[in-house]
Amino acid sequence: MSETITVLLADDQALLRMGFRLVLEAEDDLEVIGEAADGATAVKMVGALHPDVVLMDVRMPGMNGIEATYEIVRDHPETRVLILTTFDLDEYAFAGLRAGASGFLLKDTKPADLISAIRTVATGDAVVSGRVTRTLLEMFGPQLPDGEEELVTHQLLGTLTAREREVLALVARGMSNVEIAEELFVSETTVKTHVGNLLSKLGLRDRVQAVVFAYEKGIVKPG
Repeated sequence: MSETITVLLADDQALLRMGFRLVLEAEDDLEVIGEAADGATAVKMVGALHPDVVLMDVRMPGMNGIEATYEIVRDHPETRVLILTTFDLDEYAFAGLRAGASGFLLKDTKPADLISAIRTVATGDAVVSGRVTRTLLEMFGPQLPDGEEELVTHQLLGTLTAREREVLALVARGMSNVEIAEELFVSETTVKTHVGNLLSKLGLRDRVQAVVFAYEKGIVKPG
């Protein structure tokens, strides 16, 4: 990734794209290099422009944002996708994360938080808003794995230390490294080390996949 973070905007509403462009280009380290009004165009433009980050709307005509995210992550893993939606209870939220998105935010997110999220995913980390995390927890927390899945899950979790399992649960609840450090009374560097170790042991790419893993395997439950 270059010093300047290049961004592609994918949204079917021109006014929203204009708003995002104005917010992002006010930052010295962010550059909008293209706009797409549908998923298929976004996929083609990623292949041509190789942006660092794609801001991806979910509901677009033709190929939607979830399908586009899957193709982009599959064919251009160096490009990170940050999904944006107006829907707090969007049924596509979980699908977007499973498709490989590095983050999921609501369109009413404050500009400063959006900018921070772009910078975060561009470095290879991932972000999920607390509101979306709570929604996913309520939707998928009660789903327990079947017997075979439970055995595999147990074996995978057995490779983690007690502290790594604790960190995984906190990551799954949408807590940042800073918040986890405060919760566990350790340094942020220590938390980053634990997160890196548990991702490696579980074969996961980033903290978003850790959240998905925790929900799918019934590790985190409501309450």
